[in-house]
Amino acid sequence: MRVLTVSDVESEYLYDYYAPGKLDGIDLIIACGDLSVEYLEFLVTLADVPLLYIHGNHDDKFKREPEGCICIDDKFFEYNGVRFVGLGGSYRYKEGKYMYSERQMKFRIQKLWFKIRRHGGFDVLVTHSPARHLNDLDNHTHRGFECFNKLLERFKPKYFFHGHVHTNYGARIPRRCEHNGTIVINATDHYFLDVEV
Repeated sequence: MRVLTVSDVESEYLYDYYAPGKLDGIDLIIACGDLSVEYLEFLVTLADVPLLYIHGNHDDKFKREPEGCICIDDKFFEYNGVRFVGLGGSYRYKEGKYMYSERQMKFRIQKLWFKIRRHGGFDVLVTHSPARHLNDLDNHTHRGFECFNKLLERFKPKYFFHGHVHTNYGARIPRRCEHNGTIVINATDHYFLDVEV
């Protein structure tokens, strides 16, 4: 399955300089948060494929949810045999609808635990924030969640897509890396990949 991941930054390549054919061959779009409703609707309309999304820490500014898109925040979702778990938001550094303490995020995971176990795990973890010490930064604003590490260790998904930590924040922020067999993608701006499960 050919997947386009997007997050945080509206890609000039896809948006400002869009040309017919740029989204040909895409089977699915996954949005990891902090993108405008209009941008998500643009992508889902022109690609004419499903777009799954979770909320970013700045998405409380949404006046409405994007039309034609599927929110998988706090959900176990299956598409074409691929099992997704969606957990939006960031580490709480101020008041906000989509900001969570470590304990709150852990509770959100616990609420999904039965569905995950019943389906034999999951293939793709979709979050806004990264996991702690895995593509995060040592500041309160861009800190990752410890409980994501436990989720990755327990279920060993094939892929982990996140945003929040923009690639222009530092030269050592990888776009793609591997962690205990899981392929980790920082979806900031846009990233194309073939998902095989």
